[in-house]
Amino acid sequence: MIKRFAVLEFRNFMRSSSFASNLVMKILQAMLIVYFLIAFVGVSVAAFYYPKEKLLTDPLYFVGQFLLYAFLADVFLRYFVQQMPTQNIKAFLTMNIPKNTVVKYLISKTFLSFFTWGNAFLYVPFVVLLLINGYSIIGSLAWLFAIMCLYFISNLINILMNGKDIIAYIIGGSLLVLATLDYYGIINFRYFSGQLFYSFYTKPWLCIVPVLIFIPLLFLVFKQIKSNFYLDKGLELKKEEGQTENIQFLNRFGIMGTFLNNDIRMLKRSKAAKSVAMGGFLFLFYGLLMFASPTYKTPTMMMFLGIFVTGGFQMLFGQKVPSFDSSYYPLMMTLNVPYKDYLKAKWWLVNIVTFVSMIFALFYAYFGWEVYFTFFAAGLYNIGVNSQVTLLSGAFNKNPIDLNAAKKSMGQQNNFSFKNILLAIPKMALPMLIYGVTSTFFGTVAAVAAIAILGVIGFLIREKIFDYIVRLYKKEKYDTLTAFKKTT
Repeated sequence: MIKRFAVLEFRNFMRSSSFASNLVMKILQAMLIVYFLIAFVGVSVAAFYYPKEKLLTDPLYFVGQFLLYAFLADVFLRYFVQQMPTQNIKAFLTMNIPKNTVVKYLISKTFLSFFTWGNAFLYVPFVVLLLINGYSIIGSLAWLFAIMCLYFISNLINILMNGKDIIAYIIGGSLLVLATLDYYGIINFRYFSGQLFYSFYTKPWLCIVPVLIFIPLLFLVFKQIKSNFYLDKGLELKKEEGQTENIQFLNRFGIMGTFLNNDIRMLKRSKAAKSVAMGGFLFLFYGLLMFASPTYKTPTMMMFLGIFVTGGFQMLFGQKVPSFDSSYYPLMMTLNVPYKDYLKAKWWLVNIVTFVSMIFALFYAYFGWEVYFTFFAAGLYNIGVNSQVTLLSGAFNKNPIDLNAAKKSMGQQNNFSFKNILLAIPKMALPMLIYGVTSTFFGTVAAVAAIAILGVIGFLIREKIFDYIVRLYKKEKYDTLTAFKKTT
């Protein structure tokens, strides 16, 4: 039966009306996965040799100090990225197939997520290096087994948490608080984590503990899904009493204020939009992950970090314009709605968030004021140039997003075209090139000024650019409407 399910999934993919775009996205996703797998292997090798040769400590214990943090981070991120594959199996509920079989298939599909099996490329090479260097075979394999069980447990926790945003936020907040307290020496969470995971190596029989946690969780997940596995219950759209929310201050801006109100309400209510907002917030800390590598301390890569740190929300939200509005986009096109006001509302929203990100990024001054001023200039470039380029690329974004579906935003289909690739040049390559060349020949101050001036110029001539973007949206309007009306 599982084999037949897999065949049906394949046929669904092959016969989809958007097969071409789906195929391109699958290829790109495969390339991205290969990149991450190679990176994971590199991190695994570094995690063995760095503590051994530089810190003169046991690599096994050193890695174990951070594994509880990794587990909490996995639960938190998995909630916003990994989706439940309910949409593809709804049709099976009307067929003469035992419900237990369908539920088992759904649960098994979640274990095929990259978040689950991809982690093996982090730990298997590490264990291979342990064995090559004389570590106990039984102890090393027990350690690996325990860790992989924890990622399976994380997958089950994600299913149980589905639809419970508050739990995800509590886990994310706890992770941040623990890391802060540990960093300042108030608690020693890393010591506890190191001792816990090192015990799986010294006492291999303890690896049964994660199994004893996994099995009851698996039965609990099975019971929960089965009890809600009805077309008119767990899989139906939740109906709630409508509430009117309005930010009165925005009404003074006319039609543009109305669109801003709509977008803010969407960010508050939709899981897909919430995930985008959360992703934009997390991008603010992207630079902290990369400063450990000397590669990112070069002038060109510093600008790369600045673009991502200050423009995370702009990239995630902007690339889904007008897809977020696909449900009422055809209706909007039948009304006398000024296209320019619609696009300006999106522009102001992403730029307000970008400006706030520029202020919050002040903590990067800890690494030097040169770093912060670089990020500040990147923020100005995002406001003056990238915001408009992102809106321009939206004219070619023709994949609808169902805001009512209980999917995570990352699970939604994304649009990708050669035109979008070309538009990435002024967004990423151009500021990196200008900053790198100017910094090399004229110094950092001149490079920061050059990027900032480009941003200011883009802001000043925004009306002219908007006129061109509006014409482009009107040119692509009918193709966009046709694409938004497709359901598969």
